[in-house]
Amino acid sequence: MSTTGATADSPQGPRKSSAGADPLAALGSLPGVAESVESVRKAVDRVYGHRVMRRRSNEITSEAALRGARGSAALAGADWALEEVRRRSDFSGDDEARAMGAALRLTAEAGQLLSIWRQSPLRVLARLHLVAAADKGEQVGRPRQEGEPVDEPPVGLSLPSAAETHGRLEGLADLVIAGGSAPALVTAAVVHGELLALRPFVSHNGLVARTAERIVLIGSGLDPKSVCPAEVGHAELGREAYLAALEGYVSGTPEGVAAWIAHCGRAIELGARESTAVCEALQRGAA
Repeated sequence: MSTTGATADSPQGPRKSSAGADPLAALGSLPGVAESVESVRKAVDRVYGHRVMRRRSNEITSEAALRGARGSAALAGADWALEEVRRRSDFSGDDEARAMGAALRLTAEAGQLLSIWRQSPLRVLARLHLVAAADKGEQVGRPRQEGEPVDEPPVGLSLPSAAETHGRLEGLADLVIAGGSAPALVTAAVVHGELLALRPFVSHNGLVARTAERIVLIGSGLDPKSVCPAEVGHAELGREAYLAALEGYVSGTPEGVAAWIAHCGRAIELGARESTAVCEALQRGAA
């Protein structure tokens, strides 16, 4: 499917055209996307302009990481109260505990991989899966092979073949490495959506996809201190809305892709609002 000359999500996934055009930049012209980009920028600027950020940004970053991990785990089926996440030190119990532990590890790992992402995004994705799914043995850290099932809740979308998945991952990696003029929101949304659609690993694909989104937002300079956790917003908007927006992305229609980008933008705004509230609490001495 082509959107204004760009392939947003065809069977081959997003890719450079033969003429060298940047499809991610082209997505910025879809209806409503520019407005989403501007709204996100204003929300992020409000957090970074808060007086508490000038003195206690490390605390805001740490709190955002914890809340982001909680939000990502909630979408993976482990919807725990924030205080329970703070209290727990052992995440080796049931499936929910392991999902929460994986989300926390991924959030901690994201900041260590920024310098590698633009040179080798596939290496970063392999590392993220290794961190999330250390108990999966030989299936860890590599894309699934033909016939291997995906061990996580169905998302209501058909699962691409292993061969198609590998090809589209390479295309996505090429776009990341090439860079371009696309706004950070657009790039982050496409990386996130493509990984959710492909489900390239046998497990933990949602957690990995949301962490990759975080890495793009940090590395792009939009949120360099990682204080606007989109995962918080995705969880707040709810799994049903998340999957409905994802279906729009996978459809490849201009409206569907634009709606997914807008959904991701709203999630970032809600993450920014969360950190603004943390700043206000710190300013009042209440946190």
